[in-house]
Amino acid sequence: MLTIVRNWVNRYFSQEEVVLLVLLLVGALVVMATLGEVLAPVMAALIIAFLMQGMVERLKAAGAPHWAAVTIACMVLVSIIAALCFIVLPIIWRQLVRLFAELPNMVEQGQQLLLLLPERFPTLVSAAQIQEIFSTLGSELGTIGQTLLTFSLANLPILAGILVYAVVVPILVFFFLKDSDRLINWCASFLPSHRPMLRQIWYEMNDQVANYVRGKVIEIGIVAVVSYIAFLFLGVNYALLLAVAVGLSVLIPYIGAAVVTIPVAVIGLFQWGWSSEFLYLMLAYGVIQLLDGNVLVPLLFSEAVNLHPVAIILAVLVFGGIWGFWGVFFAIPLATLAKAIMNAWPTTEHQAEWQARDEAQAEEDESREKADTAE
Repeated sequence: MLTIVRNWVNRYFSQEEVVLLVLLLVGALVVMATLGEVLAPVMAALIIAFLMQGMVERLKAAGAPHWAAVTIACMVLVSIIAALCFIVLPIIWRQLVRLFAELPNMVEQGQQLLLLLPERFPTLVSAAQIQEIFSTLGSELGTIGQTLLTFSLANLPILAGILVYAVVVPILVFFFLKDSDRLINWCASFLPSHRPMLRQIWYEMNDQVANYVRGKVIEIGIVAVVSYIAFLFLGVNYALLLAVAVGLSVLIPYIGAAVVTIPVAVIGLFQWGWSSEFLYLMLAYGVIQLLDGNVLVPLLFSEAVNLHPVAIILAVLVFGGIWGFWGVFFAIPLATLAKAIMNAWPTTEHQAEWQARDEAQAEEDESREKADTAE
């Protein structure tokens, strides 16, 4: 038995680079599980820096100096944050408060409809069971609504957290964009000079993560805007609140769309009942979901790694449980990283290929350093 274990370890963990990769992965998981909330502003800044890097590169290609491109990108970011804080979020908050204030009446109407079930199916459900369920639900919703309506000094820590994000994140984004090459070289200085497997994983993940983050944010924005226009045209109550929910639902493939269908259908049903307006709402919502899945996603993620739906759902559950919102957001890139590591795990046939690639990369880095020195 010991011989089998020793042979397995020698086969898969005999290289220094493999041991280093395992230590890095374990360390990253520990940091995510223990310091995820503390480092959330840093991770948010990294994500936004990924988003703004494309704008910086385009401005530099147009002839702008690096500092000017970074400054313009950060000014655009600050303008977007200001618009969200002072225009969008207040409207969402008012609609949310109004929705929770009206929920008890909606629950009462739903109770009246469901009380018809015992008359039709007396052996399956009784009036007392429905009454008990709705009394509990009504009291819970009333408590939540009262909490929202009595927004007071007790919620100042939440406002302080939002203020920290609004101030710290743009500053971090500025320095991440300004000194990106320096930061990457500093991190690489702690790694061994000969690292073909790490190079392969880095090159495979760098473009994919950046493209995924940019594509996902664009998808959220397009779906939310189109949904808001459709809901506003149909006269749906809480149009902006529902549109934001529909936009954020694309973060969780397969599950998000199914979950958000419930509030859209419930609000439409209580607003219009079983009418033609309700059918138009559900038809418009279905068309938006179809266009998102069959047109928008293939356009934005044409180079996405082919992952099985089961792998995507498992990644959402696992990483979401470890890291909350950011784990859900990065579930697909993290699953892609796991796949890239498995594909790049060292075997005997990889050694010659990696050595040649590492030597070519070293020559390229050396020539680039000489060119920078000459300039």
